[in-house]
Amino acid sequence: MPMMSQQDEKPDLAVVENAAKSVADLFLDRVSKTPDKVAFEFPDANENWHQMTWQEVDERVRRIAAGLVSLGVELEDRCAIASATSVEWALIDLGIMLAGAATTTIYPTSTVDDTLYIVTNSGSKVVFTETDAHNKILTEGRDAIDSVVKVVTINGTSDGDWIISLDDLEKLGEGYLADNPGSIEERVAQIKPDDLATLIYTSGTTGRPKGVRLPHSAWTYEAAAVDSVHILGPDDKAFLWLPLAHVFGKVLLTLPLQVGFTTAIDGRVDKIVENLPIVKPVWMGAAPRIFEKVYGRISMMMRDEGGVKAKLFDWHSGNAGKVSDANASGQKIGAATALQHKVGDAIIAKKIRERFGGNIRFFISGSAALNRDVAKWFDGMGIPILEGYGLTETSAASFVNRPYANVPGSVGWPLPGTEVQIAQDGEILVKGPGVMQGYRGLDDVTKEVLTEDGWFHTGDIGELSPTGHLRITDRKKDLFKTSNGKYVAPSQIEATFKGICPFASQLVVEGDGRKFVSALITLDEDSIKEWAEHHGGDLKGADYQTIVTSDKVRDLVQGYIDELNRGLARWEQVKRFIILPRDLSIEEGEITPSLKLKRKIVVQKFKDDLDTLYAD
Repeated sequence: MPMMSQQDEKPDLAVVENAAKSVADLFLDRVSKTPDKVAFEFPDANENWHQMTWQEVDERVRRIAAGLVSLGVELEDRCAIASATSVEWALIDLGIMLAGAATTTIYPTSTVDDTLYIVTNSGSKVVFTETDAHNKILTEGRDAIDSVVKVVTINGTSDGDWIISLDDLEKLGEGYLADNPGSIEERVAQIKPDDLATLIYTSGTTGRPKGVRLPHSAWTYEAAAVDSVHILGPDDKAFLWLPLAHVFGKVLLTLPLQVGFTTAIDGRVDKIVENLPIVKPVWMGAAPRIFEKVYGRISMMMRDEGGVKAKLFDWHSGNAGKVSDANASGQKIGAATALQHKVGDAIIAKKIRERFGGNIRFFISGSAALNRDVAKWFDGMGIPILEGYGLTETSAASFVNRPYANVPGSVGWPLPGTEVQIAQDGEILVKGPGVMQGYRGLDDVTKEVLTEDGWFHTGDIGELSPTGHLRITDRKKDLFKTSNGKYVAPSQIEATFKGICPFASQLVVEGDGRKFVSALITLDEDSIKEWAEHHGGDLKGADYQTIVTSDKVRDLVQGYIDELNRGLARWEQVKRFIILPRDLSIEEGEITPSLKLKRKIVVQKFKDDLDTLYAD
């Protein structure tokens, strides 16, 4: 493994100094540099893909920005977006940036209560909606959101008054620009680096969501810092499906402004696999759950094939793991292993890469812990996953592995300009231009996590390797102690199980104050139904609940639990478990829209079930 460069050992202040003044300036500079290059690719309702150049994007974005200005939107006024990921989301966000306003993000799956709370707490002046369902929430709660002067709907129905269409807004903007031709340039010139650009509400694993205040300088820093480590170039097409309401998604919208690559956008998660061979991206950002599902599905398909195909798959997977370990440690592999890996790559890995479009150079994983074995497998298959780390409060990207020094199981090196410390209790502290200004209206809470000299307390526990790679071990608040006085880090156990069991959806480890560790388990519906068709005997054709509560499936899962336990210390081992008759869901408030587990809520909800595991 290459040793860390001087750039990676110390913050590079030049990166910060050379960053654009605002996201709006960054966008206008991109349009000026490459007006005829394709900015976005996107599908229509008939699954036909279209392209939009930077110049074409500029024309629409200016109309949206001017439309907002005509509605009375001023500098740093909040404009909320409640929509799934789409090209319209990107255009609206850029329009808000050019108007000098601040984007407030709302997940399209947010509850009525959370939606109205975010709109009210943010003081949003304009709300962009995707559907009539969102319009209904706002209309029925209108008395509580008196700051809203207009709702602009993408696909919903206009009432011609309070609710107008996106086309209507653009027509307003077109008229405003005709009367005020230099108004957008004048507005952009007024934007300062410290002006609010984005108000992102934490997904609320505990309590009410908190509005994280992120200025323009945070985003322009992120873009310049990622650009400075040279992992992306102008020809590296990205596929963007992640929720743009999430901080990770916002970073992926800002990077192309700096680097100049094309982004294919389609937020439909069920279309990811179908889209990859069409889009043929060079890279893609995703949450670990996507990689775990892909790995589990391919492994299960090979096992079901049996025979020579299954043996070849296992053989190459074994060699791939050895190669990945060697790359991570800087060691050379033997000639025999190298030859075997080359042969296996040609007959196994190449076909797997073709499933992803054939052009993937790497994936980037963030938002939760990625199972190390899953990361090693992808790495050995020639499609490395560069795991990164950051929080909403740090503008997402604080650390990321580099392609030339990728260490599976770590989240890499800090971005140039970002500093890191490990506190005495193991908590990770971060300082740099990407750190938030604070929580909206919560000065006391801000002071609890952000010191006067700029160090942000992440709440995560971690350690730095001799090469400077950061490894996350768990959330500080998630660590628990058994009645025997032993500490357990549940997140690592849960991530490990998802790499072992191809059917796993969720594992929730519990044992706080208990005499042993137990778990709640949910299974992926598609995977376990497919297993039942081939191996379930009388379970073939049965419904999900019948399958997962059967003795056959319990025995199946017990085997994976036994494998998990063999790699754990005695006090960490899962002694008993319950397979829930349904998966955890956003709708039930058990996981966040960004797929994070709401641990305390789940444990409390299923407390009676867990208590039965300790009854004797």
